[in-house]
Amino acid sequence: MTRLRIMTYNVRYFGHATRGLASTARSLQGIAQAIARQEPPLDLILLQEVETASLRSTLLHARQRPEDTQLDRLLQALHQALRGLGRHDVYEGYYFPAHNYALGKSVSLYTTGLAILVRHPLRVVHHNGGEPHDITHRNLLGLRRSHAAPPSGKKPWLKQTRICAHLAVEAGGQVIDVFNTHLSLPSFLDPNFWRRPERMGHGPNQCEEVKKLQEFIDAKRSSERFLVAGDFNALPGSPVYIQMTRGRQLHDPLLSQVGDIEALKRFPTAGFLQFRMHLDHLFSGPGLRWLDLEGSYPFDDPASPFRGLSDHSPLLGHFSI
Repeated sequence: MTRLRIMTYNVRYFGHATRGLASTARSLQGIAQAIARQEPPLDLILLQEVETASLRSTLLHARQRPEDTQLDRLLQALHQALRGLGRHDVYEGYYFPAHNYALGKSVSLYTTGLAILVRHPLRVVHHNGGEPHDITHRNLLGLRRSHAAPPSGKKPWLKQTRICAHLAVEAGGQVIDVFNTHLSLPSFLDPNFWRRPERMGHGPNQCEEVKKLQEFIDAKRSSERFLVAGDFNALPGSPVYIQMTRGRQLHDPLLSQVGDIEALKRFPTAGFLQFRMHLDHLFSGPGLRWLDLEGSYPFDDPASPFRGLSDHSPLLGHFSI
């Protein structure tokens, strides 16, 4: 029986020390060291809010080489941290560009994207890094666009592009489809936004993005062995959460562990000012069985090695095929 360990984590562009204004070497190295210390090691690492190269990502964290990206620097720091622990794990990184806020054609203020790290000897048989799937809902503000996000991510759309990254890996002679995503916030232009006590996951724009996400997953997954994870900006029990799980054969292992939706809401994965919210989710198809969620801690839990490194906390899980 093949067993693998996965993590999904919004790393806030490795800029939590500056409240997201600029990436720092300290934040990136702290996250790399926390990943390296994981035991058993992580086989699949799904990251949200990762840059390519921009003013925000290099202002306080200079590149050693002109061609280095933020993902390159993370891999360098991770492998260095592993060697320091006497471990020889090797990870390969895949980047999925989403958006580029630029001044003209040559200066990027900041970029957005997703990343997936895969530990050897897992073999990647497919990925859509060259053309990640656009799930953005743009009807609001007249910003609708039908074609997928360009590989360069350089079109200056006012609405930030949201994508789904897809990567298929072979493990134990079987293929697992991995989907990584980051949904929009609920639109404040929706008249019901200000009337609800709970807003995250209640936006009609978010429900439209989930619909596009599900259509893409259904079209691309090759079997019932698949994972869907990321920052959904949606609370447990919200319309987005229900839309993701009801009738879709998707399993939330953390829900099974804590018992019910209300308990899941009390397990925050993100913090903003005094607010604590469960916004990040880890789902699986019926072809995978969860063994444990060791290493998953609520936001601000002092036991977490990732505490204070981002405005989100990661979800980790150990599953078998």
